[in-house]
Amino acid sequence: MHINPPPKRTTHCYLCAAPLHHKITWRKLLTPTREPAICEKCHQKFEPVAPEQQKYKDVTALYHYNEPMKDFLHQYKFLKDVVLSEVFREEIHQHLKDEQTIIVPIPMHPEKQKERTFAHIDELLNAAGIPFTHLLEKISPITQSSKTKTEREQSDQLFRLKVHEAIKPTHYILVDDIVTTGTTLQHAKSLLIEAGAEKVTALTLIQG
Repeated sequence: MHINPPPKRTTHCYLCAAPLHHKITWRKLLTPTREPAICEKCHQKFEPVAPEQQKYKDVTALYHYNEPMKDFLHQYKFLKDVVLSEVFREEIHQHLKDEQTIIVPIPMHPEKQKERTFAHIDELLNAAGIPFTHLLEKISPITQSSKTKTEREQSDQLFRLKVHEAIKPTHYILVDDIVTTGTTLQHAKSLLIEAGAEKVTALTLIQG
């Protein structure tokens, strides 16, 4: 189980650098809060996925893959701007905070993590203050984004269970950054179900 750091206070928008003006309330004084990391103007550029727009069963995606989100993901993952893990911390926190479940990040292959310098799903959960447990290991360093849709759908199992990890008959929530064909989540889900999980659902930041 990973222990998350306390919420940080942001003074400027992480995307456009505009000053952020935080209102002081009694609730904020009495309870820990996660202040917005971006300004309202930047936040409005992202398009939430409505319930009727969810493409995959048992998968909740928060935002569509529009141009602003594409830019965000590129800067976060490929330009290695780890501080952007805080941009959607409140949304992720609100979706997972009350879940009586085991949160499982989709893992990176060690070679890929070394190349990118940080595990981007772990950092999203850390920023949101959500405890999580690593139960899966990525078998191949080849990413799904480098494959065609057909190649993704015909992929061999992408993961294996970590050694000595026991899967309980309970509800697990997989967390990933983006769902496109659903193959990655389906591989992880089938592995956990076969190992004894009672229920497996997923939360992703983006729906492609």
